[in-house]
Amino acid sequence: MEHQHQHDHTHMDGGKSAHDHSAMEHSEQQHQDQHGKQDKHDHHGGHGGHHDHHAMMIADFRKRFFVVLVLTLPVMLLSQMIQHWLGINIHFPGDNYLLLALSSVVFFYGGWPFLKGWWEEMKGREPGMMTLIGFAITVAYIYSVATIAGLKGMDFFWELTTLILIMLLGHWIEMKSIAGASRELELLVQLMPDDAHLVHGEHIMDVKTATLKEGDVILVKPGEKVAADGKVLEGTTWLNESMLTGESKPVEKQKNDNVIAGSINGNGAIKVAVAHGAANSYLSQVVKLVQDAQQSKSKTQLLADKAARWLTGIAILSGIVTFLYWWGSGRELAFAIERMVTVIVICCPHALGLAVPLVIARSTALSARHGLLIKNRTDFENSRNITTIVFDKTGTLTVGRFEVVRFESLQQGISKEMVLQLAAAVEGSSEHPIATGIISKAQALQLSLPAGANIQAITGKGITGSVDGKQVQVISPGYATTGFSNAPAVDIQAGETLVYVVVDNTIAGFIALADQIRPESAGAIATLQANHIKTTLLTGDNKVVAESVSKQLGMDSFIAEVLPHQKLDKIRELQQQGEFVAMTGDGINDAPALAQANVGIAIGSGSDIAAETAGIVLVNSNPQDVVNLVLFGKATWRKMMQNLAWATGYNIIALPLAAGVLYKEGILLSPAAGAVLMTVSTVVVAINASLLKVKNGGK
Repeated sequence: MEHQHQHDHTHMDGGKSAHDHSAMEHSEQQHQDQHGKQDKHDHHGGHGGHHDHHAMMIADFRKRFFVVLVLTLPVMLLSQMIQHWLGINIHFPGDNYLLLALSSVVFFYGGWPFLKGWWEEMKGREPGMMTLIGFAITVAYIYSVATIAGLKGMDFFWELTTLILIMLLGHWIEMKSIAGASRELELLVQLMPDDAHLVHGEHIMDVKTATLKEGDVILVKPGEKVAADGKVLEGTTWLNESMLTGESKPVEKQKNDNVIAGSINGNGAIKVAVAHGAANSYLSQVVKLVQDAQQSKSKTQLLADKAARWLTGIAILSGIVTFLYWWGSGRELAFAIERMVTVIVICCPHALGLAVPLVIARSTALSARHGLLIKNRTDFENSRNITTIVFDKTGTLTVGRFEVVRFESLQQGISKEMVLQLAAAVEGSSEHPIATGIISKAQALQLSLPAGANIQAITGKGITGSVDGKQVQVISPGYATTGFSNAPAVDIQAGETLVYVVVDNTIAGFIALADQIRPESAGAIATLQANHIKTTLLTGDNKVVAESVSKQLGMDSFIAEVLPHQKLDKIRELQQQGEFVAMTGDGINDAPALAQANVGIAIGSGSDIAAETAGIVLVNSNPQDVVNLVLFGKATWRKMMQNLAWATGYNIIALPLAAGVLYKEGILLSPAAGAVLMTVSTVVVAINASLLKVKNGGK
């Protein structure tokens, strides 16, 4: 974001493909696949439709659960085994057929989601969760019907009923967990107010927010939410943007300041010129980013998918081996089938399938609420491997608000005021902090500003234009020494940034500006170093300034006086030394360097999100957010690993128990107990994911 390259306003797409990972294809979340595609939703149709559908799914599982619960009691009382255990005897003509009828209702009505899911998985040639449950309950049902029809053996109806009951309960709980993980996103969606006060001449009309378009003027009353992104036309106020940017302090807004839709107004009334329609608002882009990130599959997700597929195969194979072993060793058919059903149920890769998606859903939405926008899941997960963070200086480690500290003339016939005046004239159209500093100084001295013509950026070096017939350039010291033989040496004070003013190809004077270091910078650098991450300052500014800032903050190293295209080479050099590099910089001007870095972190205002080439966008320019990102990336990775370890570890222990390895010691799991264990495993994974939090500078 240095002065030398900020004037180049062209978008640079260099190296963008570095982030186009093939693994990042858009796909349904794992849990949707596992529910037999029942939970498919149209991502293009907005989040509301998906939310309603999800609520319907939860209601459907709840209804089926209660129906089966009511039928379970008579089924158990009519079962011979339960009667034997309880020491009771209930017999009447046709009791077997009543048992069959009740169990059939449970099988076809309660088991329908699993049977349907099994069919869908078979059709898609992707056997998984539903295949295992569907197969297990079908085997149990068919065998039990055969015993009623005359096959020797004991029926399986009570096991079948309790198995379906617990499976429905497990799915109901799990769907609620998934809904909980997406609730963070719902909160973002709800930030947008439904109505806005449209200013129409002297009248103010209430209109729907969705109807607002570019150029409309809206009134935001005290305490209301801002209805659209835009610029303040009239009034001053303080806005609370914490839900959008994570910045807890209210931000002062006055004329020409940008406002973000969804932020909460303080006690001043403001009129805002709408920048674009609701569909293109910052909030809409954030919601879309979060949805995309939640649906994209990273390497960890693909690993979990692969493990779940393997586990499905292992479950079916183990079930068949278990059945053949017990039946072959002379046990009755009912016992062998019961062992097989238990093994298959307990091995369902449910917890494994949810281990990563639940953490992803929560982490992306939580990040968005704290001003960290994850565009590329792989970049985010890789943030735990960072060994060096390269910081751009201006506006990241420093406030980015330059003030002129001194200005001098170096040419006879041109006063120092005229040097400032001419520089302000060519810088008039630039929004760069240095340009703003020069203009505000000229205005403070009440100098008249002539109009500049033919203004053009000199890529990475400065700006040029004509003012009152004179050719004026405002250039960097580096360009001054190479382009002009008469460049005089000027003593640069620590912390100063210098620009030369050239009039008709002769250096006419210089302007020195200073930028304050952000109060949060030193703490952020210290936290990174405590986490064994090296910090490097990369700047187009001069060595004196770079060294001063670097020393003041206790950074490991600095690289100064680099042009935009050289930044990429410096990043590559660090990578060749074996460093895993994160680059923090301006999303547009630093595009090639951000793309070259292992993890690209763009500092950008919300409206520029779409143009960034970085994998991660920080809404605020606060270096503390970079620290939070790295620590949150590590915390997210830990949660994923904990979930994967639990989901696989539980199967390693539970499978042999289900197969009857400890049968001689009197330990045997029933199919219902297997289902309980599987449900508990899923719930543990869901609860663990929900404990993920973003803490300021902490774990």
